[in-house]
Amino acid sequence: MLLSQPFYFISLDLPRQIVNEAIQGDAFKDGNITAPFLRLHIDWPRWLGGGSLQLFEGFQVGRVGLLIGLSCLFLFFVIINNGFKYWINLAKGVLGERMLRRMRFDLFAMVLRFTPEALRTVKSSETATIIKDEVEPIGGFIGDAFITPVLLGLQALTALFFIMVQNVWLGLMALAVIAVQFTIIPRLRRELLHLGKQRQLASRELAGRIGEVLDGIEVVHVHNAYAWERTEIGSRLFSLFAIRLKIYNRKFAVKFLNNFLSQVTPFLFYAVGGYFALRGTLDIGQLVAVISAYRELPPPLKELIDWDQQRLDVQVKYDQVTQHFAEERLGPMIDAEEAAEDEPLVGPLVAEGLSLAGSHGDLVIDNASFSLELPATVALISNGSPAASMLARILARRIPGYSGRIRIADRDLAHLPVSVAGRRIAYAGVDPIIFPGSIRDNLVYGLRIKPMDREAERRDVTRRIAEAARTGNPFESIADRWVDYERLGLKDEHDLDRVLVGLLNQVGMGESIYLFGLVGQIDPERHAALAERLVEARNRLRENFRSNGMADLVEPFDIDRYNDQATIAENLLFGVPVSEEFVGRNLADNPRFRSAIDRAGLTDKLTEMGLQIAETMTEIFQGLPPGHSLFAQFSFIGADELPEFQATLRRLARGGSGLRQEERTRLLALPLAYIEARHRLGLLDDELRRRIVEARSFVRDTLEKDDATGVEFYDPEGICMAAPLRDNLLFGRVNYQVADARHRVAEAIAAVVRELDLLEDVERIGLDHEVGAAGRLLSPQERASINLVRCLVKRPDILVIDGALAPFDEERAERILRALLAYLEQQSLFMVLSNDRQAGAFDVQMRFQDDTIVTEKTADSQGRAQRPEVESARNVAGEVA
Repeated sequence: MLLSQPFYFISLDLPRQIVNEAIQGDAFKDGNITAPFLRLHIDWPRWLGGGSLQLFEGFQVGRVGLLIGLSCLFLFFVIINNGFKYWINLAKGVLGERMLRRMRFDLFAMVLRFTPEALRTVKSSETATIIKDEVEPIGGFIGDAFITPVLLGLQALTALFFIMVQNVWLGLMALAVIAVQFTIIPRLRRELLHLGKQRQLASRELAGRIGEVLDGIEVVHVHNAYAWERTEIGSRLFSLFAIRLKIYNRKFAVKFLNNFLSQVTPFLFYAVGGYFALRGTLDIGQLVAVISAYRELPPPLKELIDWDQQRLDVQVKYDQVTQHFAEERLGPMIDAEEAAEDEPLVGPLVAEGLSLAGSHGDLVIDNASFSLELPATVALISNGSPAASMLARILARRIPGYSGRIRIADRDLAHLPVSVAGRRIAYAGVDPIIFPGSIRDNLVYGLRIKPMDREAERRDVTRRIAEAARTGNPFESIADRWVDYERLGLKDEHDLDRVLVGLLNQVGMGESIYLFGLVGQIDPERHAALAERLVEARNRLRENFRSNGMADLVEPFDIDRYNDQATIAENLLFGVPVSEEFVGRNLADNPRFRSAIDRAGLTDKLTEMGLQIAETMTEIFQGLPPGHSLFAQFSFIGADELPEFQATLRRLARGGSGLRQEERTRLLALPLAYIEARHRLGLLDDELRRRIVEARSFVRDTLEKDDATGVEFYDPEGICMAAPLRDNLLFGRVNYQVADARHRVAEAIAAVVRELDLLEDVERIGLDHEVGAAGRLLSPQERASINLVRCLVKRPDILVIDGALAPFDEERAERILRALLAYLEQQSLFMVLSNDRQAGAFDVQMRFQDDTIVTEKTADSQGRAQRPEVESARNVAGEVA
């Protein structure tokens, strides 16, 4: 920045030289036809003693040459100055982004270190908003914090010094106006800080409330609370609007005053400087240079004033962020240091003087003590008391605020390092938390402790690690291998998938994984064995259908035949769309598709067919409420689209002109979703079927000619990766007109999958099934099953179950319990039971009476071999693991 100032000063002086020396000809006085160009000298002002210091004599040029030379020199210094600005701004932006990355990561890491109980006191949407949005101005200001005042201050001082050099009185006037600006403007902006703080808090509360409504949207729908929620959000938006209006009023009033003061100085320059020029104490070139220099002075001054305002505003934001994450508000943070030793949690478990208060302040557990030997299976029998659940959460380290002491061998449970507790203790509660991603991602979540193998050294990897070092971010990458197969006694990902599927079978989710696999998509690289045998399985399935007299169950895809079980769009494309532009209503508006059916002569026929469907549907839906089942059965027209079609039909009935372009597109989309075998409106005849089959070649040729990649076409001897695995196996559509066709086809597919030993591959695809946000694409039983297997797969020393089996019926819950007791042969199980009907299967039973704990051993706990059903389940689990 210091290096740039001489260049900046010279660029301010060049306009004076151009006017005085080249244009007015001062350099050619006394009849000289040439003048020196690039003569380097320093002229000292009179108030500094006067005189000149010669550095370089320069080159002799004519008047035009001097003008062109000085002008080019001015352009050169403009480029140099802009180059300095570019480099400084780039460095400033990079610095700000790095600091923003560091701040966001540090805040997120800090959130992870607070206990779940502490984080329940704040809204997650507010915390996410702070990390995502509110720290961005802080991080962005870091680059400006030091560079901006230094750079702009140096520029302002350089311009002011230049004005002083030309005329000291003009410089003093500029300095006086600057002093007024720097005194008054910041004071007037102080109120903006207070209003800005109110705006930020109101915006954060608005985000939190919107998050609450979205999380509880089901209750809003159930209780018809739309008007209330709209009104409340509207009130919050009005309050936010009022605050912003106050900000705008003061902000633009300050800007008006600042602009006025900035324009007063040019007035003084013109008046006073012009007077000096008339008197001969200031030449025209100096006056032009002074005005030009002052034109460079307001922008840095204004930015300096804005910088000071931004600094104060960022200080307020920073204080609010620190207050939100303060330990005084959320409680102490968890120590995240790795443990030096990680020994199994076995041996005597001893609780002494255990006391815990409930939410109303009453003692749920009062000075209780007990001891037992681990590993053991322990039933915590609640009998309607919350004490069992409270104790389960204490043992799982979910509740830190209890008095007394719990020791396992010689280690205090409360002082176990987080890393040890996370590996050695698992907890399955009543509300399973499922993250977006695949089923596999959620199942192996507890195994991702640290990376085993690093990414291959590449240039982009080296750059990422270098940036991580600068910003305090982790060097690890999600592309690393995070699962320690060796610790689990496994070889690779395939072995892990077998264990995951085996455990899912134990908790009764094996059928779901298989079905998810059938609707999943095959990746030839990841599922190479299945890809190689898929066509074989397809042919075997077709042979089985023919040999068993079930050929009519599936209507196969045939390039030369119309498929009555598929839509008209599927018959025209003869493939699966992989781009949104070829899906649903977008297909009717796609220019390439429209061009193809125009060439085939189908556009008018399909539009007429759409008009017939619209007439029929408007008659059927007349007077029906939006949620009626007929809208789902005839999925051509939604309830919200019905008025548009009704308006088109009324206009045509009144003798209106032809269809508009948007109406033709809307009507054309209707028959594309038509299936004769399902909708049975009698709109397809053999002639139209033949023409649609002929049009396939036009569609395919058009798309291939334009290199369109939006459709993957069917191939009888290949795999369609865009289609589900089930469709690849059938290579056709189930016949709607055959009774119980779906069930019989499913049985036939299962038989072929078992016959060709493809079940494991299908289940691996099922593990890739996406669960959706918070697992909303799964049933409650499936979410509970995933939660249990996630706990089991990391092989904890202690598994605590508190209501995790609630979504299951009694029979299935009993089967899962037997499987758990078998699988945890060398581990401990603590399970909350509502009564003692299942307590006999456990080694130890704990009952809670009058705030105390009574511990007793089960009669047959000395020999688990007396429970044959448990031993049988254990053998099955052992085979899986």
